[in-house]
Amino acid sequence: MPPKKQVVEEKIQLGRPGNNLKIGVVGLPNVGKSTFFNAITSSSVPAENYPFCTIEPEESRVAVPDDRLDWLFTLYTSKKVPAFLTIIDIAGLVKGASEGHGLGNAFLSHISAVDGIFHVVRAFDDPDVVHVDDEVNPGRDLETIHNELRLKDTAMLNKYIDGNARNIERMGSGGTVDDKKRKEEFAIVTKVRDWVVAGNDVRKGNWSNREVDVINAQPLLTSKPVTYLANVSEKDYIRKKNKYLPAIKKWIDENNPGDKLIPFSGVFETALAALSGDAAAAAQFLESKGAVSAFPKIITLGYDQLHLMHFFTAGEVEVRAWTCRKGVKMTEAARCIHNDIADSLIQVDVMKFDDLKAAGSEADLRAAGKLHIRGKDAIIEDGDIVYFRSGMGRAKK
Repeated sequence: MPPKKQVVEEKIQLGRPGNNLKIGVVGLPNVGKSTFFNAITSSSVPAENYPFCTIEPEESRVAVPDDRLDWLFTLYTSKKVPAFLTIIDIAGLVKGASEGHGLGNAFLSHISAVDGIFHVVRAFDDPDVVHVDDEVNPGRDLETIHNELRLKDTAMLNKYIDGNARNIERMGSGGTVDDKKRKEEFAIVTKVRDWVVAGNDVRKGNWSNREVDVINAQPLLTSKPVTYLANVSEKDYIRKKNKYLPAIKKWIDENNPGDKLIPFSGVFETALAALSGDAAAAAQFLESKGAVSAFPKIITLGYDQLHLMHFFTAGEVEVRAWTCRKGVKMTEAARCIHNDIADSLIQVDVMKFDDLKAAGSEADLRAAGKLHIRGKDAIIEDGDIVYFRSGMGRAKK
């Protein structure tokens, strides 16, 4: 008798489920957060030279660049609708924020509301732009932010532990099924608290699915994915050399290995954003500087850090990129378009982008036998071009 096939448990991801996820721009005051936000979203958030010029968080959407969508647009010559990433500009944090200093608790509550973090760190010298700690020191600045986030997580976890410890102690070693569940949850929260107190971010732990379920029920700041953005001078950005970058990279490798670092220049990107309505002038500007914008790379990485991807629908009316979480089934992908399509889904026609591009047209792809039929429980993959067949008819084409 052949051995039973082992069932591999699907790993649950940290963070709230959903497709409409947000990424917050975080850092000390005057490091270039609002300048970054204004340029990447073509917004008009105040970016003055004093701490806390941003108080209430500002929110905007930016298109996720994708050459595949551009190619599909040329093939179908219809309306083009990209996927979007929602970015929020959050007020600057200072040392002691976890205890209410600066904008303190308001700042930290704004971080709780986002799903990922763009951590902007200052890597430029400018006597006209004051530093909240008087001197530029990226390692210290990085430490300040992460310490405050960990301190806030510790306080939240301790509040839960202090509020439940007596009831858990009364339960003893026995109890109902519900009691055992509560004791297990208490033990997990205590384990996570100890991990954070030891100087670790929650997102760097190796947690079981049950532990992830408990963690996701807590609004923990250090559970969110982080992308580090070093704001350098325009001169340093163009010449690809900066005296602060080695120290920033060293800090990341020692404290959060594996996290990504992307240099950008707020001055350069602001000048380029001012030309966004004139493609020829923008191209001339880039050619004269011998550099390209860092924003496409930053947006794509932020999107990926949130475990997001997109699939396409394409036809005479429009080509559209639809955002979904990585690893979802066809049913959940269809729900991104309409609940009724998902609830009555029968099967899905799938074209792989590379196959379609090689064939040159849908008709030639079909003739080559490259059209795939998938069931509703199949996993959708990044870049799939799909037609959802459901009881309510064929989905958007």
